[in-house]
Amino acid sequence: MLTQTGILPRVLPPSTLLITGCSTGIGYYCAVQCHQLGYKVMATCRNPSDVARIKDLGIDCFECDLANSDSINHAFAQIVQHLHEQKIAPIAGLFNNAAFGLPGAIEDLSRAALEHQFQTNVFGTQELTNLVIPLMRQQGFGRIIYNSSILGFAAMQYRGAYNASKFAIEGLADTLRLELKSTGIQVSLIEPGPILSDFRKNAFIQFKHWINVPSSVHQAQYHAMIDRLETVGPSAPFTLGPDAVCKALLHALQAPHAKIRYRVTVPTRVFAVLKRLLPSRWLDRLLIKAGGDGKR
Repeated sequence: MLTQTGILPRVLPPSTLLITGCSTGIGYYCAVQCHQLGYKVMATCRNPSDVARIKDLGIDCFECDLANSDSINHAFAQIVQHLHEQKIAPIAGLFNNAAFGLPGAIEDLSRAALEHQFQTNVFGTQELTNLVIPLMRQQGFGRIIYNSSILGFAAMQYRGAYNASKFAIEGLADTLRLELKSTGIQVSLIEPGPILSDFRKNAFIQFKHWINVPSSVHQAQYHAMIDRLETVGPSAPFTLGPDAVCKALLHALQAPHAKIRYRVTVPTRVFAVLKRLLPSRWLDRLLIKAGGDGKR
């Protein structure tokens, strides 16, 4: 719905913002910053201890496991009830941030491993989004922002499951943007490159659970990859802090016309250009070098 002046309403504080995956990293930083800026943040975390920790900061937080439909529906019902009881404005912004990485060569990924990766990064993310859309339709405006990745358009070795999940998110977001064109709901993608977070630590946990290193022909590459996953601090050039993503999020929420894609970090911007200009085989060589056989 357009205003009488023909301009879409801006999503500004104290509008209500739902952010998933707020236990650490990007989600945590954005939840805290947006709360301090005046947004009414509805945060979600998978673990009850993290929910309690976020609540101690004065931020409304709800337990939600995106790999579980019952958890998603229960959390969403709790959020809607809370907004109604507290007379808080309906959800005006959704930041689909929750995701994790499952490293490993594609030939070492079982069907169960791929399903595990997609349950959270794709299926649960879109299931929650589909619950929010009718509320935004009813109020005539809203912002849906997906946290994608440079790996959502430029694949790198030993990240196949994560690559595929982010490629899928990009496809869903692009399609949804077209389908919601006349609704006043804007859809954006944030595509970060290397960002300081607990992503590598969590990815290493997944790797140890799902990948059988001794039986793999990729053992040598895995040992290099393990060194990277165990590295404390930046393991790749041009790594930025989560504030870089938060800056993109705020623009996507507040700009009258949000960008379709926010490319965060130098590698993301460079490879976005190179993908348009270079033949695929040339790009492959650069991506192999950039990935360093799993070292980066």
